[in-house]
Amino acid sequence: MIIETPGEAAATGHVAEMYAGDIDDDGFVFGHTRAMAVNPDAHAAFEDLIGAIVPSIGIRVYEAATLGAARAIGSTHCLLAHGRKSLRADVLDEDALEAFAAGDDAGFTPAEQVVVEYAAQLSDDPASMTDADTQALRDVGYSDRQIVDITLAAAARNFFSRALLALAVPVDEVPGLNPTIAAALTRSNAAGRSQPTADG
Repeated sequence: MIIETPGEAAATGHVAEMYAGDIDDDGFVFGHTRAMAVNPDAHAAFEDLIGAIVPSIGIRVYEAATLGAARAIGSTHCLLAHGRKSLRADVLDEDALEAFAAGDDAGFTPAEQVVVEYAAQLSDDPASMTDADTQALRDVGYSDRQIVDITLAAAARNFFSRALLALAVPVDEVPGLNPTIAAALTRSNAAGRSQPTADG
């Protein structure tokens, strides 16, 4: 990562909050947090966006959209982070998450699997999408508001994941995530990108 990020000792305001959140949870500041701390106002706006999306769709559907997009993009950062979040929120268990990493979405409900597929298509080839794609969401029961918020969740993951990839942010080990599952999620990097490790 060629950009210079704010140091912990000098961090104030939202940057200090970002760093403290990582340290309190995991004992260190993740590389992706440091990168976003260069523009803390943008990070705060992203958090506000997510906060406006989740209430209508709930955490399960949000994670389905997020993981579906991250797998399609090939974002190891977000697969690891949201893999752990999905485990902690009881969205998926370890077996289902490992299966997801291998392309098996059966750990999600049928309606959530439609979300995973929709998020993947949005991430892979959005220009080809038509009303039929959103109709698939409607057909499994999602409302107009939920369809919009599912779309925003997948698009938001594209924003965040692609920014981290473009900035060559190192991929940190995610504490508490089973190493076997972490390796499976890393292998599921759909784009086959060679991402930097924390050692460079």
